[in-house]
Amino acid sequence: MTPDKKDFWFLPLGGCGEIGMNMNLYGHDGQWLMVDCGVTFRDADGGTSSGYDVQMPDPAFIVDRREQLQALLLTHAHEDHIGAVAHLWRQLRCPIYANAFTAEMLRRKLSEQGLENKAIVHLINAGERMHMGVFDVEWIPNTHSIPSPCGVVIRTPAGNAFHTADWKLDAQPVVGHGYKETTYRTLGESGIQAMVCDSTCANKPGHSLSEGALYAGLHHHIAAATGRVVVACFGSNIARLHTLSKVAAATDRHLGLLGRSLINTASAARTTGLWPDVTTLVQSDHLGYLPRESLLLVATGSQGEPRTALNRLSHDSFRDLSLDPGDTVIFSARAIPGNEQSIRRLIQRLEARGIVVITPESSALPIHASGHPGKEELRTLYSWIRPSILIPVHGEQEHLDAQAQLAKEAGIARQLNGRNGDLFMIGPSAAILRNAVTPGRLGVGKGKLERIA
Repeated sequence: MTPDKKDFWFLPLGGCGEIGMNMNLYGHDGQWLMVDCGVTFRDADGGTSSGYDVQMPDPAFIVDRREQLQALLLTHAHEDHIGAVAHLWRQLRCPIYANAFTAEMLRRKLSEQGLENKAIVHLINAGERMHMGVFDVEWIPNTHSIPSPCGVVIRTPAGNAFHTADWKLDAQPVVGHGYKETTYRTLGESGIQAMVCDSTCANKPGHSLSEGALYAGLHHHIAAATGRVVVACFGSNIARLHTLSKVAAATDRHLGLLGRSLINTASAARTTGLWPDVTTLVQSDHLGYLPRESLLLVATGSQGEPRTALNRLSHDSFRDLSLDPGDTVIFSARAIPGNEQSIRRLIQRLEARGIVVITPESSALPIHASGHPGKEELRTLYSWIRPSILIPVHGEQEHLDAQAQLAKEAGIARQLNGRNGDLFMIGPSAAILRNAVTPGRLGVGKGKLERIA
């Protein structure tokens, strides 16, 4: 199955019909581009019955055509977009393109696999345009819950597509580049055939909150707390760390980071100039010696993941300190679909020990902002880009269906609603070939990848 010069194809191997492990292929004239290469930390049904904590799409289709793969484009540094690169690069062996922060996060993963000097990462800047084989690629700055993400426009003589990746319209992203309405409008005026678009919150009304709107709510709860405060959030959210560091200074608390991924991300942000030195930052092994009321801790584990700092705190098995009755845990994150049961059990363990738990649902003030667009943002971007075709991705079935319906209501002529392994034919005419490729999963076993589905 190889596209000819009349074809422009989109083929998702992961992330379409599920949240996580994004892997997307674009094909034209005998060549392919890959956009993102990520992992997930749960099974397809939300459980862990396979026994593999880290899973990723099976790239067998493109590995069999490796000589046709021109490059891997990384849109941003979230695990579900870059987490599989270090595991799969020996099979792919293609050039990698990413911005400075994403490249720094990836460099650390490549180093762990002995690939730092083998897998070469080319740095790009938002707004840059370049040729890769038969493809014309333009990097479009957008905003998300991680610094400086980009969408990509892929142009060919047979058709073009705007791959949004994860995005929101955040007027005050706190960290990294913002977005410009004029950039999107100019893109729409240039003529976009297909928009391949993030669907995660397509069933949510309204507009996502800005990262800049969270200071008041977080300050309110932290200032009112009498003991230790632990804020659980995604380890990659550098903007949230900026906000919490300001709250720590304003409430006279020492800031501590708990969890390897959080500490690693903060280090990468400092290396790339995205997080200045924080004078109140305390190393983890010193935290147990400080007064309870003087600590503001940021921890990984907001989704109830078994090996994270918050999970170990809930079991009283964290090495450097224990929580006491009257301490406070603030969830500055919402549940990813499929994680609800794990989070519920985590909260029950904390509350059973007399720990105060505050969630976005129980807080009168906002303490979390989604990184994904609600219906209002989707309608706005549709009006700026004006695509002929809408392809919903990055979501489970209900999210994809919701965006397809929203696009129809907005007047977009065609909605191609499919799943992993379906071949989306953008040019010369719009159609879907169902089950063109059998999608599969790989799990990280003891020192090797193993096929699990």
